[in-house]
Amino acid sequence: MSIGSAGLRTLVHREILRFVRRPRNTFLPPAITNSLYLIVFGVILGGRIDVGGDVTYIHFILPGLVVLGAVSDAFQNASFSIFHGRWNKYIHEVQTSPLSYTEMVLAYVVASALRGTLIAVLITGVGVLFTNLIPSMTPVEFAHPVYIVAFVFVITLLFAGFGVIGGLWAEDFDHLTVMNQFIIRPLVFFGAVFYPLSALSSFWQSVSLLNPMVYMVEGVRFAFLDFSDIGPLVSLTVLAGATVIVVAFDVWLFKHGYGLTD
Repeated sequence: MSIGSAGLRTLVHREILRFVRRPRNTFLPPAITNSLYLIVFGVILGGRIDVGGDVTYIHFILPGLVVLGAVSDAFQNASFSIFHGRWNKYIHEVQTSPLSYTEMVLAYVVASALRGTLIAVLITGVGVLFTNLIPSMTPVEFAHPVYIVAFVFVITLLFAGFGVIGGLWAEDFDHLTVMNQFIIRPLVFFGAVFYPLSALSSFWQSVSLLNPMVYMVEGVRFAFLDFSDIGPLVSLTVLAGATVIVVAFDVWLFKHGYGLTD
């Protein structure tokens, strides 16, 4: 396999164009949704919620919102693209191309991870705009930019990989909605987006550690605010390991034709 093969670049380019050509569907919904989150939770209710230290609530929830947007869009893009290709039979053109199974999977995963990354940047920009427009708030700062890049890179790849699995498993479009709305989002909401882990009892803290979203949110929160309830290297190691496993599983599914053959 050649990572720089023309076939791989062409498939990645096609997948990127698929969402870039529809900016109103790709970028407008997360911008509006996260603006509402920041207005309601960050501005209206934020002054009444104490998360400890000198951190305001709007700064506290922003990393979680970045994670929510990034993983949701990465998952949605990969799952929809795979399923739409199956539904309309054009994914067979990819299967019969000279691309290796690894290149096929990488093309879908990389393009979807890029979409998730763009959404993460967009949501961060919305947060920066809000904190700069409100005089009483401290502008958003980035304590560890390298960690921000590392965590966004890993979590978008991970959920793009999950999206490939979802797209192969789904039997109709309703299944895609169910996976995103009733599995991904609840896991994020119970992943310490709106509350610190330290606010939970020791038992529920231990239970929360079974949720992979906790490691994502805490890692990105550390990158923004320089504090978290879980060490960033621990979070990054767990997530990187999970990403390798999931993408390898995607390749195995493609190789065995799961969901791709009648």
